[in-house]
Amino acid sequence: MQLLDERIRSLLQRHWRQTLTYWSVFFSFGLCLAFLGPTVLDLRCQTQSSLQQITWVFFSQQLFLLLGSSIGGLFQKTLLSSLSALFFCTFIISLVFAIIPLCYDVILLSVAMALAGQAMGVIDTIANVELVKLYQKDAAIFMQALHCFIGLGALVSPLVADPFLAEDSCILEANWTANTSSPSDLDHLRSSLVGQRAELHNMSQYPLHTKGVVVTRVSYAFWIMALINLPVPAAVLALMNHERLLPWSHKSPRLLNREAPPGLDPLGQGHRGVFSCCHPAELRGRPATYFVIHALGGAILFLTDGIIGAYAGFIYTYAVSPPLLIGRKTAGCLNSVFWASITAGRLASIYLSYRFPTAVLLTASLVGVTLVHCLLLIFYTSNVFLFIGTCVLGLCISSVSPSMLAFTEDVLNYQGCATSVLVTSAGTGEMMLQLLVGSVIHSQGTYPFLLCCTVSSFMGSFLFLVFLYTERVHRKQLTESLQGTAMAGKPTSGS
Repeated sequence: MQLLDERIRSLLQRHWRQTLTYWSVFFSFGLCLAFLGPTVLDLRCQTQSSLQQITWVFFSQQLFLLLGSSIGGLFQKTLLSSLSALFFCTFIISLVFAIIPLCYDVILLSVAMALAGQAMGVIDTIANVELVKLYQKDAAIFMQALHCFIGLGALVSPLVADPFLAEDSCILEANWTANTSSPSDLDHLRSSLVGQRAELHNMSQYPLHTKGVVVTRVSYAFWIMALINLPVPAAVLALMNHERLLPWSHKSPRLLNREAPPGLDPLGQGHRGVFSCCHPAELRGRPATYFVIHALGGAILFLTDGIIGAYAGFIYTYAVSPPLLIGRKTAGCLNSVFWASITAGRLASIYLSYRFPTAVLLTASLVGVTLVHCLLLIFYTSNVFLFIGTCVLGLCISSVSPSMLAFTEDVLNYQGCATSVLVTSAGTGEMMLQLLVGSVIHSQGTYPFLLCCTVSSFMGSFLFLVFLYTERVHRKQLTESLQGTAMAGKPTSGS
């Protein structure tokens, strides 16, 4: 049995350079996404800031990632502008890695992370859009692989950082004695600080000093990550040279000025930024279902990516709190289990996307996410089931984002602003649901954490049912419109 049929193999052979380049920029995205959690305490020492001050760096990155996603579509007018944006953004990520060790003030560090977040957001939108434009109806398979590279980058980043993290205090007081925080206390803090600010009032028992001699070696980790990331902008530059888009390239016709399929702008001008989607010229003449599909697709990714962000950010806090009271070291593995299962799920989805329709894959994934959350609520006192449920949840939710992007673009015939809207909605959900869940945990305790995720999964599943109904109505309207146009174009026979 062949793994891929001849048509898909032919497409991959034709576009392998572009495909590998877009996959590599998502590796760069993942590399930048995952380093902050493990290194945040060493960065606190480097900047000699308080825990409250350093956590603003998380907010800076997330806010500008969202802004970058919103404006990323503006670079889609030509292949030159989109590849140029990818080159500069991936180079900026290497540059940020290189200058982070020189940021001795928390404000400078926040500015650096804002630049990295902006670059990540632009990469997120452009890579998704370009891959959809290349493969169109076959995009789901390659989108799963694209999003898998985020997991690979997120896996490499903590592994590089780990040998250079401080095992004890990284600030020595004036009398050259270390503070009283033990290595286990620091591990607990690192796990608790993954994407949240709501529990800082519970961390005052750890004497983290801000004055003294800084003895951290984390700078080497960032310089190594800068070197690891450098081949990515080089790969983008090589693709630009191959497509003859650079000033010193040959003057022969550009390779990617290929013929576009009916209904698709060859330069991708339908894929503009979120704000340009609201332009009256863009909205004129669209059926109501066109807007409803955008809104529903965005809402589904708002909820599902929000679940990923909230679960990754708070599962450790939930595990070490009553009634589970799992040990700190064991609970620290939960986040790794969750992200590893997401990466494994996306690898498996490459094959599943080839074998099953995207709508079937999405239905199974969302039903699985909802059932797992219900079981986690029922067996909320079971330590073993928390690990099993975390693993299964990662497998189920892994394919939702890439599948939803490919499915929505297919429904809308690859014209309009679907990818920009959906990527921006996903980033917004990831940030907002973390804030919501953090506020609930702060006021009500940890059990409502699972309740919030369960309610979000039910809402996402319900909205997907509405999406499927709207999609059917939309296709019917398009069919009727095409039939009406064909009838109007037929010459009438004279008597």
